Amino acid sequence: MLIWMRSEPRENEARAPMTPKGAAQLVAKGWRVVVEDALERCIKTEEYRDAGCEIVSAGAWVNAPSDAIILGLKELPEDGTPLRHRHIMFGHAYKGQASGRTLLDRFKAGGGTLFDLEYLVDETGRRVAAFGYWAGYAGAALSVMAWGHQQRGETLKVVDAFASAEAMKDQVRGTIDTIPSALIIGALGRVGSGATDLCKAVGMTPTGWDMAQTAHGGPFPEILQHNILLNCILAHEGAPIFVQADAGTAKRKLSVIGDIACDPQSAFSPIKVYGQTTTWDVPTLRVHDAPPLDVMAIDNLPSLLPAESTDDFARQLLPHLLMLDQVDTGVWGRAQDTFRTHL
Repeated sequence: MLIWMRSEPRENEARAPMTPKGAAQLVAKGWRVVVEDALERCIKTEEYRDAGCEIVSAGAWVNAPSDAIILGLKELPEDGTPLRHRHIMFGHAYKGQASGRTLLDRFKAGGGTLFDLEYLVDETGRRVAAFGYWAGYAGAALSVMAWGHQQRGETLKVVDAFASAEAMKDQVRGTIDTIPSALIIGALGRVGSGATDLCKAVGMTPTGWDMAQTAHGGPFPEILQHNILLNCILAHEGAPIFVQADAGTAKRKLSVIGDIACDPQSAFSPIKVYGQTTTWDVPTLRVHDAPPLDVMAIDNLPSLLPAESTDDFARQLLPHLLMLDQVDTGVWGRAQDTFRTHL
């Protein structure tokens, strides 16, 4: 087995799908583990070397042997080249995204395979590894901060990775003078749990909705009576619409939407007032004035807490990485079948 962990070419991405401790377990099985050097990674390259990994330059995976399994997280460079390897990554390719079809065509041209981390599921259909908790925690933090700035007639400015979850919580507390009301949709899931914990940590008592409250399919006028909406429901076929495109002109208290699930390009997105992600440089998008309605829709929220999110995700994924020598069965076989269905 040859497992090749690539660097992440995306800006502001310091996470990794595997820690040195996990890599050492793969090496102990007699597997060859290659790790690309990456200065921005939250774990030093030397720690992987000490764990028995081979170290190569960033981006070297393109010339890796054909039998290598390329392990990464976020998008590959959009250069149109055929993809001949087996890739483990978040592909964002199965929900009608425009870029998704392009990615799948690259795999088709090169004969490679996508093992999409979002579709790595057990026999019950539950994801086996997810960044959800920390996405929820960080997404709620930025949304509450955006609300606090909004109350002073400001907008949330550039954000950067936080030293810790504790530091993030403290900054949120220092941003708000009063306590806003918040509604969390998907409160019982991983993402919703993280969002709930952040809200409670800063003195808020959020309202939590899950399947029971959304099963009727809408409309949901109650959403507009909260200051902040935190959407933690992934876009999927048949998903209810929580915020209609004309919500800005409606009578409302709602002034900040944290679309933590963040899939605005999907036809199934439940938040219809916007159509593009936001960034670390410009964290919110104003979709209506007087009264303001801002959307926070950063699609790599766990990267704001790279140490916590890497440790958590890598721990969840490791047992399945150790089964990569049985790639046609179990979670890997299911992911492969999903890829072939969409190809």
